[in-house]
Amino acid sequence: MTPDVGAIAPTDHDPLRLGVVVGSTRPGRRADAVLDWVRPRAASRPALDVAVVDLADHDLPQLDEPAPARHGAPIHAHTRRLAAAVAPLDALLFLVPEYNHSLPGVLKTALDLLSDEWADRAAGLVTYGADAGGARAGEHLRAILGELAVATVQQQVGLSFVEHAPGGVLAPTARHEAQLGVLLDQLERWGGALRVLRRPAGVLA
Repeated sequence: MTPDVGAIAPTDHDPLRLGVVVGSTRPGRRADAVLDWVRPRAASRPALDVAVVDLADHDLPQLDEPAPARHGAPIHAHTRRLAAAVAPLDALLFLVPEYNHSLPGVLKTALDLLSDEWADRAAGLVTYGADAGGARAGEHLRAILGELAVATVQQQVGLSFVEHAPGGVLAPTARHEAQLGVLLDQLERWGGALRVLRRPAGVLA
């Protein structure tokens, strides 16, 4: 599927449209605390226009499109709604919990349902888990995003809910704050560079 950028195609002078993708739908999830930390810091940057893509709002079943995303238009309304949420974005920031040393199935399904809507965008990862800060989920996600032609930036933030959530309340450290700042810096640079690849012919900077 090719995004319908049409008349809304951005130029280099417009803020980057950053999608914060919430990769958990579990009841009682800790993603909301991570989102509450990340979103205001991203939204405070004049260069970023932040939108939240919460997979809990999309009610995605297991992969149910008859044609692979690279080879056919979606037939289901839930896939079209997800495509409409992702296609306008210039960069992506995934909030990813680690489940059994990998990423949640619902996030893998969301990635598998689309193709062009993810491609040629920069992405950053904020991962979280019990002990390793979601590092293994991040490793798996980077491999999947590479296959989708998504360019992941180097910086990653990893939060341990054992070490960094005393009493169950998320408390990122100064190191996490600095890492998130670097991650957002990298997304601004890479997102701006990759946006040029998706600019329709005739649209000037």
